[in-house]
Amino acid sequence: MHDLECVNLTRIFGRHIAVNDVSFTVPRGSFFSILGPSGCGKTTLMRMIAGFETPDSGDIRIKGKSVLEVAPNRRSVKMVFQHLALFPMMTVGENIAYGLKCRGENRSDITRKVADVLARIGLPGVQDKQISQLSGGQKQRIAIARCMVLEPDVLLLDEPLGALDLKLREQMKIELKLLQHQFNTTFLYITHDQSEALVMSDNVAVMNAGRFEQIGTPKELYNQPGSGFVAGFVGDTNRWLGRVTGLSGDEARIALDAGPEIIARAGGALVAGARAEIFFRPETVSLTPIEGANQLSGVVDSLLFNGANSRILLRSSDRLIEIAQGVMDATTPVARGDSAIAWFRPAHALAFAAPEAG
Repeated sequence: MHDLECVNLTRIFGRHIAVNDVSFTVPRGSFFSILGPSGCGKTTLMRMIAGFETPDSGDIRIKGKSVLEVAPNRRSVKMVFQHLALFPMMTVGENIAYGLKCRGENRSDITRKVADVLARIGLPGVQDKQISQLSGGQKQRIAIARCMVLEPDVLLLDEPLGALDLKLREQMKIELKLLQHQFNTTFLYITHDQSEALVMSDNVAVMNAGRFEQIGTPKELYNQPGSGFVAGFVGDTNRWLGRVTGLSGDEARIALDAGPEIIARAGGALVAGARAEIFFRPETVSLTPIEGANQLSGVVDSLLFNGANSRILLRSSDRLIEIAQGVMDATTPVARGDSAIAWFRPAHALAFAAPEAG
């Protein structure tokens, strides 16, 4: 059984369709993320699931039962906000116990449940601390504990890492995944950060302009994007424009704008003579060319050091090719200003139809 099912959800504000006929299911005990740019409709979608917005059409089901007529506080869904909304005048224990008290549970059960959930999130014995005494990561865990002590079927997380610094965000990505496993509760997470979605999720829905472009595992979205939007939004990529000059099987020959001709896999329906956009990952590009297609000569423009994520930027025909270098050290094959030839296999490039230049 699915813990969450959304069927043909639509939400319209005036002339703006914020969520446009969205359907998806979230299996029990999974980590499901909705990934998309700001303004794509993901927060509106989550607010409908939480009960803070009413859909204009469609249905929302928790464990198979519609909750459209159920008030937000009576849905088996809890929500962690970006700014956490912890009560600063209460202790940690009082924050976690708040929902239990509202539910009318007795004092001994509340004390036991608070102690239990603190132990499960790795913060035993902090009941009497003030919220101001906690670190950013500890506050995140307390916000989750305050929800999880109520044993919801689904936990909604609305960009909860957005206010943290980069180092803490990287740490919390791992901790959130571990907590989801610890509680074995369905997490529905929304974010504009593709790294968060790829690292933590079992499945990801990529959202654009109110619709889902594609739903799949992180590996599927990265290696088999179903549209140009997904290919460009998920992961680092080189994106070029050109015109289709020939089609053969699942391959397309494309003349780049002010550049050479290359061969790529057709990611969707293409028509000879039509515009196309081509995507290929930095890690698929080599500076050790062999005979064959997709050889691009150029000059090394920049060496970008970032540990294992270091990059070489090669300028070819007035465009930059981003090449994954790994750890950049004395063995780096080129220096700035060197001539070089980049090469990538046709199977590693994807071409999608592009709008005509206007």
